[in-house]
Amino acid sequence: MSQTAQIIINGKTFELPVTVGSADEEAIDISKFRGQSGVITLDRGFKNTGSCESAITFLNGEKGILRYRGYPIEQLADKSTFLEVSYLLIYGELPTSTELESFAKEITSHTLVNEDIKKILDGFPSLAHPMGVLSSLVTSQTAYYPQSLLPNRPEEEINLSIIRLLAKMPTFAAWAYKKKIGHPVIYPNNSLDYCSNFLHMMFALPADSYEVDPVVANALDKLLILHADHEQNCSTSTVRIVGSSQASLWASIAAGINALWGPLHGGANQAVIEMLEGIKADGGDTKKWMAKAKAKDDPFRLMGFGHRVYKNFDPRARIIKKAADDVLNQLGVTDPVLDIAKGLEEEALRDDYFVERKLYPNVDFYSGIIYRALGIPTEMFTVMFALGRLPGWIAQWKEMREKGEPIGRPRQIYVGENERDYVDTAKR
Repeated sequence: MSQTAQIIINGKTFELPVTVGSADEEAIDISKFRGQSGVITLDRGFKNTGSCESAITFLNGEKGILRYRGYPIEQLADKSTFLEVSYLLIYGELPTSTELESFAKEITSHTLVNEDIKKILDGFPSLAHPMGVLSSLVTSQTAYYPQSLLPNRPEEEINLSIIRLLAKMPTFAAWAYKKKIGHPVIYPNNSLDYCSNFLHMMFALPADSYEVDPVVANALDKLLILHADHEQNCSTSTVRIVGSSQASLWASIAAGINALWGPLHGGANQAVIEMLEGIKADGGDTKKWMAKAKAKDDPFRLMGFGHRVYKNFDPRARIIKKAADDVLNQLGVTDPVLDIAKGLEEEALRDDYFVERKLYPNVDFYSGIIYRALGIPTEMFTVMFALGRLPGWIAQWKEMREKGEPIGRPRQIYVGENERDYVDTAKR
């Protein structure tokens, strides 16, 4: 027997169906409620509104569960690669060895970008934020592939846009970094794997014999896997709502990049490093700042501890902590800021105040440490996040399109002036 919920308004009862997901999540379906009652629901920030039914990612913050297409994030991070996880998210199943080889080969054949892109890049001042550059370069591809703007294209053309986007995103991201530091761009080296090729474009110089450290490449691969999707967050919802207007994949992903750019969304790991820099500038006394974090009347908060979604622990943090340790040990980095980070981590993990409140270091804390150790500037952190989140955005856009979801159109409660007559300027 199907469940229903009742809403009583002015003595009139309305029956609403209850939808149950495959993981036993329950939702009251209000899609027809306004038509029946003339009343809308108000949910500021859509914090308790399900905008879609999705088969891509399952997240349970209370239990610390994150799964892509049913596979636990712990297993994927341990046994898979970023490209394999990308295929899983976008196409729904893990690829066979032949499918994965073909997928990687297709991506490799599209890593180069039109030479005119360098003219666009040259148009930005060196002070331009890399996220603005990245978003612009992604949007520019609509000019090079104008057929991608047409809605209802054949699946093979959609798939080609997906491959092109996955292939060119590392090139755009690396070139945004090169622009920021004033270095000449480096072209892709397609003899390297996805992450190694990105690191090559980031850190090599012309006529330089730069060799990618496999420990670093492996850590980056894990980081990208952990960031690949995270259910209906701000940027993912943005991608879906922009795509619902039948905007192209390029335009929808560029919108997601811009949403991620906001400091309340993608800037958490940057905030971690800025906090650590502040502690260093103050003398580096971690005990002092731990005490400030615990003081009820002190506005200071430890960035990178706890999570607004995960109320128990962030399952991604356990995985990336090891990768962070591996990178620091491999590179032998001497950096007082990273020493402060390790000190905060050790104290928080044994401090009763933090343990009782489950304020453990999260994925942003450790990713910030890794990026800092690699010499990546803080303004590039969100670009790294976007690179990892790309397959999730693509999967969400693709799912929305295949389901034929209607254009997104939230309602509102008007609280402005009621009807009033216009008064001539001279009489005001």
